[in-house]
Amino acid sequence: MTILCVKRPLGPSLKTSLCAVTIAITLSLSACSSTSKTLYSEIGGQAKVEQITDNFIEEIGYNKHIVRYFEKTDISRFREKLNEHICMVADGPCEYTGDSMENVHAGMDINENHFNLTVDLLINAMTKADIPHSTQNKLLARFAPMRSEIAFK
Repeated sequence: MTILCVKRPLGPSLKTSLCAVTIAITLSLSACSSTSKTLYSEIGGQAKVEQITDNFIEEIGYNKHIVRYFEKTDISRFREKLNEHICMVADGPCEYTGDSMENVHAGMDINENHFNLTVDLLINAMTKADIPHSTQNKLLARFAPMRSEIAFK
């Protein structure tokens, strides 16, 4: 907070004006210093989102239990929509234009073990992209409510 020292007495209107200016400056400076960082910027922006997606696709390709869920997937579209989805969930400047999670996963018979394994693959992808564990946890916490949209048997 700024303290204003004046050696001579001030009239009421000058005191009010100086006080208003001091408050305005203090508020504007504190607003600049306290702007909260988005999860998107904490992740590292679009380049890191794309790196996470590419790492995740690679992880899927190496996993015999999960890759079968992607046999008929248009990988280019999957990459595009996953980039949008991660970006949007992390409060980035993107809009997710894909189908709902229910529609995407309908009829896939995803069980809880495969779901958890896929989360592990996402964690591996984020780790390979050098995303700090605390940031990974924040992103996973944002995705967690979607778990119920990916039907389990």
